[in-house]
Amino acid sequence: MTEPVQTPQVFPTRIFSGIQPSGGLTLGNYLGALKRFVEMQKDGVETIYCLVDMHAITVWQDPAKLRQQTYEAAAAFMAAGVDPARSILFNQSQVTAHVELGWIFNCVARMGWMGRMTQWKDKAGKNSENASLGLFAYPALMAADILAYKATHVPVGEDQKQHIELTRDIAQKFNNDYGVNFFPVTEPVIEGAATRVMSLRDGTKKMSKSDPSDQSRINLTDDADAIAQKIRKAKTDPEPLPDTLDGLKERPEARNLVNIYAALAGTSAEAVVTEYAGAQFGSFKPKLAELAVSVLSPITTEMNRLMQDRAEIDRILADGSDRADAIARPILDQVYDIVGMIRSRRR
Repeated sequence: MTEPVQTPQVFPTRIFSGIQPSGGLTLGNYLGALKRFVEMQKDGVETIYCLVDMHAITVWQDPAKLRQQTYEAAAAFMAAGVDPARSILFNQSQVTAHVELGWIFNCVARMGWMGRMTQWKDKAGKNSENASLGLFAYPALMAADILAYKATHVPVGEDQKQHIELTRDIAQKFNNDYGVNFFPVTEPVIEGAATRVMSLRDGTKKMSKSDPSDQSRINLTDDADAIAQKIRKAKTDPEPLPDTLDGLKERPEARNLVNIYAALAGTSAEAVVTEYAGAQFGSFKPKLAELAVSVLSPITTEMNRLMQDRAEIDRILADGSDRADAIARPILDQVYDIVGMIRSRRR
């Protein structure tokens, strides 16, 4: 007798992504994540967005600041256009399926896989013996964040692509180990003119909320004057803008400002260099500042308004966590059955 052929499972499109509330959000978070999250809110596509506070504590956080930053990040999501009625918005620690599945994935993932993660190497550095176990293992929790919802697509920046590849490895190993076709092989979504926004002070480094220099970044809480001033003072070079992108290959600061302009304007970097070919940065920067203020100021204003009503943010996050749990809990219960755990059924 021949074995029955297992029918491949078809997974409905579901998008998941998250941001750590471990510091004030920046222009990089807006262009690389929030703007894309809003664009993905389409009819018929389920979008789940998470404030990954469990990831934040892989390095020590001041409790009061973490709480404040979580509220601020939730306000930023909504001010940027993430609609809690169309998307699920919640903070990770309110849905226990993340850490429960994370432990199972700790037992699926291999030490060697974790040790090869470049972000682990970068963050732990030579002091790895004193780094937290959570920092080492957090890619498995990230895989659980995604696969607790059987998410098929994850919008990420280039620096997170390796973690999505690990998520794929974990999903495939789980499926192979247990002879099931249970988890999808998630696809990273990396696109846009500024998926990796660089520092305004050093075009070879990513714009970061942890950079000691506030001049290196534009914060979503900056007012119009601060935004314009930071762009005027952004590091550039003395050469004019070229007429092709090839002319920016060895000019990281120039390329960064062109990418930022393109992303804010919703156009391509090629179109920007065509429009401003031959222009000096003395004339380009004011145009960029004007554009940045026009896009970001309404977001800052709305964030400030939302932060005046934390009870409403609490309500939105609680509703989002209930909706997220309703998806993740049945998936996790099936995982427990697959791995052979006896569990009393919830009434």
